[in-house]
Amino acid sequence: MQSNEVSPEVRQGRNKLAATVVVGHAVKHIYNSALQVILLPVIKDELALSGAQFGALSTAGRITGGMTTMWAGYLGDRFANRSGLLLAISLSLMGGSYFLLGHAPNYWFLFAVMLLVGIGPSLFHPPAIASLSRKFPDRRGLAISLHGAGGSVGEVVGPILTGGLLTLTFLVAFTWRDVLQISIVPAFAFAIAIYLMMRNIPSMDSGTGSARDYFSSLFGLLRKRAMIILVAVTALRSMGQSAVISFLPVYLLEDLSFSLGRIALYMAGAQLVGIAAQPIMGYLSDKFGRKVVLIPTLTVLGLLYIVLKFAEPGPQLLLTILAMGAFLYSLHVIFIAAAVDVAEGEAQSTVVSLIYGASFFGTLSPFVAGLIVDASVTSNAFIYAAVVSLASVALFAFVKLPKTVNQLAGSSGH
Repeated sequence: MQSNEVSPEVRQGRNKLAATVVVGHAVKHIYNSALQVILLPVIKDELALSGAQFGALSTAGRITGGMTTMWAGYLGDRFANRSGLLLAISLSLMGGSYFLLGHAPNYWFLFAVMLLVGIGPSLFHPPAIASLSRKFPDRRGLAISLHGAGGSVGEVVGPILTGGLLTLTFLVAFTWRDVLQISIVPAFAFAIAIYLMMRNIPSMDSGTGSARDYFSSLFGLLRKRAMIILVAVTALRSMGQSAVISFLPVYLLEDLSFSLGRIALYMAGAQLVGIAAQPIMGYLSDKFGRKVVLIPTLTVLGLLYIVLKFAEPGPQLLLTILAMGAFLYSLHVIFIAAAVDVAEGEAQSTVVSLIYGASFFGTLSPFVAGLIVDASVTSNAFIYAAVVSLASVALFAFVKLPKTVNQLAGSSGH
């Protein structure tokens, strides 16, 4: 059994590490949310894309994202002392791919560049979360949730900033192409800053060697029944989430004729709720167990997807979107913490890759949702999301998770 005590070596530099990773994650999600919430719906509208074409763009990024995540896990474990460099490369790739996206002359160029867009963000999570997990074994759920909260801050800022650039004219009137092209500058600047900030933070050896060792460890994790179910539940949850995230902005823009500014405020409001909810749910999952938190929140989220279809524009719709914000991202980080618990703290980046890689099984979900939208109405994408999300709850009931470090400490104290 592992000791519950955290050594001074592990504690050294961990607060600086946490702050740096959280800031980097916020920057990453400014880019993600700007593209997903504002820019892609504007591109769909301007280029008159069908639901299937639009869904295929999201699917393209998710395909390469899922494939990259698996190798990012190896790199994060193999080069645990180079996490800062990996995060810098991640942000640099995002800036470069967005720059190319801004020069797209046609749909197929857009599709091809979206394959590249999926790579940068997927390089970020495994080394970032693994470094936090290694440094915070006693507060893993909270640390990973703080990382998630940083992402939520980015999700708030991204749509508001981008919506403002596109709708408010001061000295210059920006188009979606302009926004994508100039985004390369801050991406490179933050990449350099993150690298310099993390360069001298003491790291811990992960014990991972060759790629063969990494994939051996990966398949070893999949021999655990609890891990298999966690991966399957994550895949189903991701299918529902990706459908909603892809088509909710489209629904607001095209079906309800919301302005870009109003869409940005609605989506940013959901993330503000998420910022508060993630650390709270991370703390509760550390104290009372992952499953105690995940089962009811997964259920509520699935039901909220149904409510989303029928909510009237105005207070009903706003409250529904805000309530969804409490769970959309916080649940994922608790799944990661649960997977690390099942792995008994070993191969941190491998575990993170496995859970993020599970989302790969949901890559076709936006395209499927797009086909449903083309055959019916946009809001039916939310019903599809509800079905797969509630199916994940039924499956999750069959998994038995180990106790958290805090639960074990509480048990030993009695």
